[in-house]
Amino acid sequence: MIKIERVEVFGVAIPLVGEYKNAYKSKSIQRSAVVRITATGGAVGLGNIDPSPGYSKETIEDSLEMLRTKLAGLVVGMDPTNVHRILQKLEPAVEGYYDAKAAIEMACVDLTARVCGVPVYTYLGGAVKDRLMFNAWIGILPPDEAAAETVSWQKRGFKSAKIKVGGNIEADRDRVKAIREAVGPDFNLRIDANAGYDADTSIKLAHMMLPYKLQLFEQPVPWDDIKGMARVRREAGGIPIMADESVLDHASLINIIRNDAADIVKVKVMKQGGFLNTRRMIATAEAAGIRCVLGHGFGLGINTMAEIMCAATSNNVIDGLECVGPLKTSDDIVTSKLDLTAGSIALPAGPGLGVVLDDAKIGRYHFEVSAST
Repeated sequence: MIKIERVEVFGVAIPLVGEYKNAYKSKSIQRSAVVRITATGGAVGLGNIDPSPGYSKETIEDSLEMLRTKLAGLVVGMDPTNVHRILQKLEPAVEGYYDAKAAIEMACVDLTARVCGVPVYTYLGGAVKDRLMFNAWIGILPPDEAAAETVSWQKRGFKSAKIKVGGNIEADRDRVKAIREAVGPDFNLRIDANAGYDADTSIKLAHMMLPYKLQLFEQPVPWDDIKGMARVRREAGGIPIMADESVLDHASLINIIRNDAADIVKVKVMKQGGFLNTRRMIATAEAAGIRCVLGHGFGLGINTMAEIMCAATSNNVIDGLECVGPLKTSDDIVTSKLDLTAGSIALPAGPGLGVVLDDAKIGRYHFEVSAST
């Protein structure tokens, strides 16, 4: 049996290629946590989380402090290949902190797969997809700008895009109308309200969207308004409703299922607390007849590869992954930055997550948590 000998935790701040604004915050830097676990004989595993305001229940400062002061110490001396035991130790240690726990679990899974000489998707049961498709995104822009930007994604090879909505449903309609007319009928369009509307407003917006053949309407209501989301689903005219911010843990997923509140749910390896929890939630959703979208928008290379490999293991995950962080970051902390510019990639090879940490980049982008951070 091998044992965990060392857990290193790094805070990194990577510049983005522009400024990104959602319903919660505007940012031009992605602050993330990176975990490197070293076990007996020099075996290494990597984990990475990228908390985002409004989506994550913990800040990057929270995550780094919890990792350094409690979670890392708990697993030293344990067998990193027994992920069930690792989770049994981590999960009751502190309530919540799924992101921080995911960083440890991700590193253990990566290490185990590397020791076995297989990719993470093989460790998770095997890949059922040979090529992974990605989803573009469009901000709250004037109609002509939004249409032009979507066409540029389409020309690169993307087959779908998410359009941010919020603030004014007439403006939302005009933006989506212009995009649909520009890209034609076969390009998949999603809209995302980021929990910014109430049920009545979302129902009005859904009916305004009917001519434009949406693939889905993401998080139309506040995260805790499950009854409201169920009403939107019933009265939306047939547009599939996807829960995102409402999906926290397995119990929240069961609550959504019981209330018939969503046709689709979004899961994220970081947000759900790691690979094993995410795969279990995907299986639960599939058993309930609910499909999944996977990914979050600001991941660094380690976390992005984790979500790509997790998605490859399930046909219940819809094409159009949302783990597109490498398109938004100006650099990365792995030796080879993922290239998603064509809208799809062939299934990556391992072993493990198939990425190598760049120590020079860790040093260049390192930041320390302080009162001013």
